Amino acid sequence: MTRLTLPTHPLLLGFDELERLVERAAKTGGDGYPPYNIERVSKTGEGPEVLRITLAVAGFTRDQLEIQLEDKHLSVRGKQADDVQRTYIHRGIAARQFCRTFVLADGLEVQSADLSNGLLSIDLVRLVPARLSRTISISDKNPKP
Repeated sequence: MTRLTLPTHPLLLGFDELERLVERAAKTGGDGYPPYNIERVSKTGEGPEVLRITLAVAGFTRDQLEIQLEDKHLSVRGKQADDVQRTYIHRGIAARQFCRTFVLADGLEVQSADLSNGLLSIDLVRLVPARLSRTISISDKNPKP
């Protein structure tokens, strides 16, 4: 018996890219640094749903952080240079670079980003597409004699 995967199911047309996105998301697992939260921010009134990604980036300044959106991939990069003027007896706070990537679903857009108290918050808004409904006319390809 042949097992059909989600993208190859005959009733799901046009979902070929879904498998590719899942594979890309699996590859971006990384080492767990920096830690992050994803939360649903409560809706106010009739506004769209807002999701917030919060990354713990203590020790990084705005100049050392970069947020980039490319082809449904939200990448957050941080780069710190070692301070050669300091001599550490113990170094428990790492000064290292990182890249954390999130794959965004269709309809999610970056609304804003804010750095406060060592936490980088990125707000995403989920736009609700208009529901389209239309009747498709059926043509007669066999002309009547």
